Amino acid sequence: MCGIVGGVAERNISNILIEGLKRLEYRGYDSAGLALINQGQVLRERRVGKVANLEQAVLASQVSGSLGIAHTRWATHGKPTEENAHPHISGNVAVVHNGIIENYQELKDDLEALGYVFTSQTDTEVVAHLINDALKTTPSLLEATRQVVPQLKGAYALGIVHTDHPDELITVREGSPLVIGVGIGENFISSDQLALLPITNRFIYLEEGDIARLTRNSIEVFIDGQLIDRPVKELDATVSNASKGEYKHYMLKEIYEQPEAIKQTISQALNGNALREDFLASAIQDFANIQQVQIIACGTSYHAGMIAKYWFEQLIDLPCQVEIASEFRYRSPVIVNNTLYVCISQSGETADTLAALRDTQKRAAAKSLNITTMTICNVATSSMVRETNHSLLTLAGPEIGVASTKAFTTQLAALMLLVLKIGQIKQTISDTQIAEIVAELWHTPKVILDTLQNDKEILRLSELFVEKQHCLFLGRGTHFPIALEGALKLKEISYIHAEGYAAGELKHGPLALVDNDMPVVILAPQDDMLDKLKSNMEEVQARGGELFVFADENSGIKAKDRQHVVYVPSVNAILAPIVYSVPVQLLSYHVAVLRGTDVDQPRNLAKSVTVE
Repeated sequence: MCGIVGGVAERNISNILIEGLKRLEYRGYDSAGLALINQGQVLRERRVGKVANLEQAVLASQVSGSLGIAHTRWATHGKPTEENAHPHISGNVAVVHNGIIENYQELKDDLEALGYVFTSQTDTEVVAHLINDALKTTPSLLEATRQVVPQLKGAYALGIVHTDHPDELITVREGSPLVIGVGIGENFISSDQLALLPITNRFIYLEEGDIARLTRNSIEVFIDGQLIDRPVKELDATVSNASKGEYKHYMLKEIYEQPEAIKQTISQALNGNALREDFLASAIQDFANIQQVQIIACGTSYHAGMIAKYWFEQLIDLPCQVEIASEFRYRSPVIVNNTLYVCISQSGETADTLAALRDTQKRAAAKSLNITTMTICNVATSSMVRETNHSLLTLAGPEIGVASTKAFTTQLAALMLLVLKIGQIKQTISDTQIAEIVAELWHTPKVILDTLQNDKEILRLSELFVEKQHCLFLGRGTHFPIALEGALKLKEISYIHAEGYAAGELKHGPLALVDNDMPVVILAPQDDMLDKLKSNMEEVQARGGELFVFADENSGIKAKDRQHVVYVPSVNAILAPIVYSVPVQLLSYHVAVLRGTDVDQPRNLAKSVTVE
């Protein structure tokens, strides 16, 4: 959500800032802007819409400078307009901001009483005015920022420049991710390291409360006014491999990358048909003590957690609860001793999940409760990974499409590895069972490759969805969460209203929606719920509904009038949710393409949700 890029160098950095914003487009945004300091002036360009619009404006105006900040905005306070786009200026101060200043209205009232005039509807503009006001009592931009930060409530990452400080970039991290890119004779900031990979692979990851001062040749990081040392970490350059290649969209590329991504994820934990001895070895004692699991996540990651709940309880007899992070953090949940709290997040920066984690840790410490925290995440350097006791990475590589695909299936693979490890430690699953499931895990990438061979057939069926306005997805057991995930994918990128339901709930309300114009997508693996699912299908057809069935090739389900069937290769019932997520991803993708929507950057959405 939103993207910050900034830098201080000896060369003109306007092109670097623009390229950085382009590499952050996947995060979701509705306007873009930059500000450069040049010969005592703030040179600013802002445009609504794509970064390409900003790039054309910069080329036309030929603004340049060796110190600057840039931003892609995802609207929170105020509509997507040029006036609301960042950077915001007060006097000779320019500011970019990710996050939300929760007490902005109170601050705005105070500033207006002092005579400051606001030109936007944003919460960010108060920061620019506050720093401008603080500079009346100190010549130091760093000190002025230090005075302002305690007045701000909420989550924010800031980039700040001033005309009187042409070799100085100030940045602040409080609840919103920010990294420093370390160069030679130049230094940069960004909300995501991906933006800076063309110019450096050396990064400093700021922690909560850090304020940093960057010049061309120095980086100083302060917390509570004290200079501290934050290590420089070198990133493997291969993570920058984020081009679309031969594919029309990132989402399609990422769907097809799933077999390899799953293989990479499970390879870190497996040796033949057994778990490696060193896999999560540091967590053995903690896992031995846990009595239950609490999963906290949002969106697609929440659906992954729902499936894991079945696995924890069915395979290793361990109670498991799953909750949406934005609900969990606000309902004062009871913190139970000897609980494993698992946070699932693609980015590791999801605001609600991170806040729920921190609140849980704080409350457990206050009551001297023994809990263990763990992150399942795709970013090794993320806040959640750094702030939990243990972590398990999904080695999916960069996922650019807003609608998650390979991050989801690798989360499922990682969760299964976690279930097996805990079951092994607690001796609630036999070595034979582990070997059988591990063998099926190794086989899963091949099954997904075979499933992808249905692409053309799914494209043909997708044409029947183009004019639809509503859709139901139905599944039972572990495929109820896949129904939820399929509905989420369809609504995210095609803008068709879709709902996922447990098929057994059909008679408890959703059946009222079924008519001749309602497509109903059915997930029909070969499991012990198949016969009951077939009864649910009959109920839909009796009301005139049109069925689109993804069925196991041995299910006995046949195509007939108003019942379209795509056969999925047979797969182990336990791991079937991983495989059945693929056809619903393809369905959503093709429907969106046929409807002409922006598949990789759907309206109103962001990849990394770093604000509430």
